[in-house]
Amino acid sequence: MLLQRDEVTADKPDTYGRTPLYSAAWNGHEGVVKMLLKRDEVNLDIVDNKGYTALSGAAFNGHEGVVKILLQRDDVNPDKLDVYGGTPLYSTSWNGHEGVVKMLLERDEVNPDKQDNQGQTALSGAAFNGHEGVVKTFLELDDVNPDKPDKDGRTPLTAAAWNGHEGVVKMLLERDEVNPDKPAISSGTPLTRAAFNRHEGVVKMLLEQDAGNPNKQGIAGQTPLFGAAGGGHVGAVKILLERDEVNPDNVDSDGRTSLRCAALTGQEEVVKILLERGEVNPDRPDIYGRTPLLCAA
Repeated sequence: MLLQRDEVTADKPDTYGRTPLYSAAWNGHEGVVKMLLKRDEVNLDIVDNKGYTALSGAAFNGHEGVVKILLQRDDVNPDKLDVYGGTPLYSTSWNGHEGVVKMLLERDEVNPDKQDNQGQTALSGAAFNGHEGVVKTFLELDDVNPDKPDKDGRTPLTAAAWNGHEGVVKMLLERDEVNPDKPAISSGTPLTRAAFNRHEGVVKMLLEQDAGNPNKQGIAGQTPLFGAAGGGHVGAVKILLERDEVNPDNVDSDGRTSLRCAALTGQEEVVKILLERGEVNPDRPDIYGRTPLLCAA
């Protein structure tokens, strides 16, 4: 065995900064991990070029056995940050490994609501990817804010609506602290993002539960109808236009209308639906003088 040779260094990293312990942990090799941990020169918390530790690698891939072994060591930092400001908890939550999430949450040092460099939390990551079990685990914790925004203003609800995860959206809407109308800087409200990304189920859920203003303007003045029209989501356009609060001829901060957005991206059916509405001005220019016809041309 190589580890029985005195000239072998058991903690030597490769060009990426990954040690034998890191590689064994990443691939879930419990036996190798145990052997390496018996060597005095092995540093459990040494990081690779991206700041990942052996625990980070095992957590990312959901290797519960390896995570359990590493957490039994007094010299492990279960909340160590990588270069992106993420923790092992964030990594494993992003990938939906419920067992590892629960093991890490048992440690007092682990902050379940810690934000990374972009302001995203472990709950945000789980919500973005639709991991309902992990989301449920976080929502049962008193020290987790289910409505915490990242630096762009995106909340866990926005993240779930973005990708159409109806189960997660439903869980978050049951929380009183969650504001369904909170707009992000780049993507508007959860309803706007769901409409733009063609997630009709989420759009219906938000509207049926009166979870949000269907005519609310985001940071740039765009409404959910803008998102649906620009993305060519006919179903969402029809659903939104059924609501009395929705103004089909709203303008954003640049004077653009939903019709102009649909015309620009060639959404013929949406353009037809909007032109049938008497309150829509088919020749309204934006602040640069561009009309729907010019955009289509």
